[in-house]
Parts: sequence; structure tokens; C-alpha cells
Amino acid sequence: MTGAQTVRSNTVNTVLGPVPADELGTVAVHEALLSVVPGAEHAFDVTMDRAEIFEVLAKKLTDFRDHGGKTIVDSTGMFHGRDVKLYEALSRSTGVHIVASTGMGPEEMLGGYFLTPQTNPPTPWPAEKFADLFTREITEGMVVPRVERRGAAGLVATAADSDGMTATEESLFRGAARTALNTGIGVSIRYGSDAVGDLDVVLDEQLPADRVVVGGLDRTDALAAGAPIEVARRGAFVALDHVGLDDDDAHVTDRERAALVLDLVRAGHGDRILLSSNTIGVAKGRPAYELPYSYVSSTFVPLAKSLGLGDTDARRILVDNPRDLLTLR
Repeated sequence: MTGAQTVRSNTVNTVLGPVPADELGTVAVHEALLSVVPGAEHAFDVTMDRAEIFEVLAKKLTDFRDHGGKTIVDSTGMFHGRDVKLYEALSRSTGVHIVASTGMGPEEMLGGYFLTPQTNPPTPWPAEKFADLFTREITEGMVVPRVERRGAAGLVATAADSDGMTATEESLFRGAARTALNTGIGVSIRYGSDAVGDLDVVLDEQLPADRVVVGGLDRTDALAAGAPIEVARRGAFVALDHVGLDDDDAHVTDRERAALVLDLVRAGHGDRILLSSNTIGVAKGRPAYELPYSYVSSTFVPLAKSLGLGDTDARRILVDNPRDLLTLR
């Protein structure tokens, strides 16, 4: 397959083509398969043995499948190691649906290519140029260096700097929103310093809130600001996507995450919750993160159930909510 055709008929774009949304099953919605810090592949002490990478990822995806998982979303975007051909082979081998993403960010991870140097000082690309770039990765297929395109992206993902959204990142967020309006896919944003404000930038583009997931809402600053409940009230998805990270001051513990899940359910927002771990299957140029992709369903959900989460709400969070986000509209 050397291109892509987006099909809007209750389907989801995977690396092997559109699949019926109801076939997704349990979804890990904010993960990374192969994560490569830009340029790390050229470092003398970094090896990029594709057979070894395949073997490691296949084992992890098989474990995910054996624990009931059926779909994994690689939400890293364009320039963090995304390898569409590898993902196609992994999906065929393991039977796990893989949804790859387009998009990019935060700004510190971009090169000067995405500035307009003819101005003084250089200015960011306008939102429409980002929208065109991302939209083509859905309508024509994701870029495989150098010129080939394969498969349609199933999500557009972007992120802002933790110190606050920059002008370039605002263009990225608006471009992501326009991409979603153009193509029907969902948007994943990882907020900078103001979750609700960053969400409002996307909603300002007239994108319906239920097409957006705000990631990182299990950060301690997000809870202190009341962001999870406010994001849910606006109608966007609330991603508690560092499940399993229990020893980091910037994030709450799993027990606190479980309590937040219950609070959201009791407030009537059970249909807005997404869970994931931001697990990295294979890391190059950055520290490894060995948490299993199955951790949410095999370890965290039983914890939440022990604290009062019902089976119906658990299924809604693991199956129905990610399906609704990823379904083309």
C-alpha cells in the first residue's frame, strides 16, 4: 500500500487500513512503540537493529494481547521514531491493531524548518501549513523516508511546553484542530502549563470538544487547578496517561488516579475518561521505560475496582471511550 484513503463509515484508521470501530476492543490510547530522540540514530553508541527492535516490540504486544488488549495507539507523531513499515509487520505478526499518529511538538523538539526565516525575527509556520502537512498524512498516507507514503494516520497529536504554550505551539494546536475538521480524526493534545486554556485554543477552531483528548491530566498541577473536571465539563476526553508512574513528584500516584477516576464517574463524566501509561516499547537516545502495555487493564483497573469502580464503567473507559475518540467522523 503506497497511499491512503480515509473512509468515514464508523471505522478507525490503523496501519493496515481502516477497521470497524467495534473491533478495537481494549485500547491503550497514549503509548509509544519506538521512540527515538531526533538525531539519536546517528550517535555512535546507539544501535538501530530492526530485527532486535521487532523482537522486543512483538513480545510486548503479544503480552498486551494475552492480557485482553486488542488495539494500541502510538501517539508520538511524526519525528520521534515512527516506523510505519515496522508497525505494519508487528500488527500482522501479533494480531494487535496499531493506530499511528501524525502531528508534532513541543517546539523544543522541532527544527528551524518549521519557522519562516524570511521574517525578522523568524516567525512560526501558520496553522494552515501545519494543517496541510498533517492532513496529507491522513488523506495520502504517512511519510516513510524519503518519499514513500503508507497508511493513514489515525490520530493527530501535539504537545506544548510545560512552561506554557509558545507561538509555534499555538500554530501546531490550531493546525491539529483544522486537520481533525478536514479529515474526521481525533486530536490528542498534551498541555503545557494551562490544560483548560490549551484546550480552548483547539476549541476556538470550532472543533467539537468530543473530538479532543487532553493528555497529562494526572499531573499534580492539573489536579491542583481542578483541570480534569473542567476539561470533562467542556466535553473533551480526560487522559490519565501516566498510569503506573508512582514515584514521580510531578504526577499523582495510582491510588490517587483511581480516586480521580471514581470522582469523575460520580460526577457523571465516566464517558470522558481515558487511561494509558505513556509506556515506551523501545527507547533510543532516552531512558527506557519498561512498564508493560497491559499494566492499565491487568493492574490499575483491578485497583480501581477494589475502590468501587463498576464493571460497566471499567469497560466504558477501556473500550467505549477510546473507540469514540478514534472513530472517523
